[in-house]
Amino acid sequence: GPVYTQDRILQAMGNITLAFHLLCERLNPNSFWLPYIKTLPMEYHTPLYFEEEEVHYLQSTQAIHDVFSQYKNTARQYAYFYKLIQTHPNASKLPLKESFTFDDYRWAVSSVMTRQNQIPTEDGSRVTLAVIPLWDMCNHTNGLITTGYNLEDDRCECVALQDYKAKDQIYIFYGTRSNAEFVIHNGFFFDNNSHDRVKIKLGVSKSDRLYAMKAEVLARAGIPTSSVFALHCSEPPISAQLLAFLRVFCMSEDELKEHLVGEHAIDKIFTLGNSDFPVSWDNEIKLWTFLETRAALLLKTYKTTTEDDRSLLEKPELSYHTKMAVQLRTAEKEILEKAVQSAATKREHFTELQDKGAPLPKYEESNIAMLENTATDSKIPMVLRNLNIDDEGEQDLNLTEALGKAIVEGGGIVNGESTFPIGTNPKDHENPEQEDNTKETGGTIKTISEKNEHIKTVEIGEQS
Repeated sequence: GPVYTQDRILQAMGNITLAFHLLCERLNPNSFWLPYIKTLPMEYHTPLYFEEEEVHYLQSTQAIHDVFSQYKNTARQYAYFYKLIQTHPNASKLPLKESFTFDDYRWAVSSVMTRQNQIPTEDGSRVTLAVIPLWDMCNHTNGLITTGYNLEDDRCECVALQDYKAKDQIYIFYGTRSNAEFVIHNGFFFDNNSHDRVKIKLGVSKSDRLYAMKAEVLARAGIPTSSVFALHCSEPPISAQLLAFLRVFCMSEDELKEHLVGEHAIDKIFTLGNSDFPVSWDNEIKLWTFLETRAALLLKTYKTTTEDDRSLLEKPELSYHTKMAVQLRTAEKEILEKAVQSAATKREHFTELQDKGAPLPKYEESNIAMLENTATDSKIPMVLRNLNIDDEGEQDLNLTEALGKAIVEGGGIVNGESTFPIGTNPKDHENPEQEDNTKETGGTIKTISEKNEHIKTVEIGEQS
């Protein structure tokens, strides 16, 4: 209607528009969608519903800043839209005119945040946001994305992850999300999350004497000089991209020259993220020592130990939100502890090889993998620019102006993996290690001033 066509924020942010549609349909006794809306929870377990005391348990977790942003942004938006509804000349016909509380808006935002999906419009020319009744009741489990949109039959189709019997609960896979993302955007903690991870921000200091050379090597590998990476719950705890970054970060000047102008320099760039081809034993020792130290420092930022949290979780009087917060910070610490132990083991292993004088694995062109590691989802794109070689054959070592970045593009698939939480700026997700994850994400509809964003979708339903 005219309220939508005359408000640029509603036009730019389809998730907010969907939230208002949901509120209007809920207040319409003749709404076709009312039976469905009545099945939705009256309240959610997203951080918007946390009590102040419960939020305290999220301190030191990687979710805390996104939780604060989520609540702040939602409150600002409510104030803006309350004023719009009360003052816009065409808003008098809206059922919200007489009753629009913060609790109403919080409910609508949470309903959309936990359920919105991107589907094609009727003519298939573009995508729009929608909630999908019944399907959005499915809870999450580990698995694969098995849901898509059938354009020919104009319907959402989901293939079962396993065989089910009558009265069995049906599960779907929400995507490769960390537990921090589940807590912020969906209001639950998932035990045994095979994709759980902890963010770690790393960068090459511009005051580093070798900054230009390191930046050049990283640029040729398509890796920025500063980024948010992740430590994973699996073994090894780092991806191929993080391994490549750490190798360059710890390179000596001679090693950097070898990767820039040395023999087989291009091939060496290709193997930076391959764990089978160390740069040198000394380089491996340095990078794993650095990672061990960095993870240990992150552990010290938590005010409680893992043992403290496990004891706390045994108390039956904990509220659901408190328990979820403690579970999250426990899981984060366990990932960091595993990273410390893994890095220490690697450091000792490579120190032993160095002390024995073991030869480095020889490069064989036939067994080079494109930056593959043993970790799941470890392939990273390579951005190699043309080598500028002058007549004397000297390599141009100037820092490239634009570092290659892998920009994640959504595929317009319902329940797709390349999706973004409600109100999240896709630019926050340009790095594959930056999650969704990561989600790195502010977990709510963005502030009113951040209105010109292209919203991807959250592909799941609220876990009950």
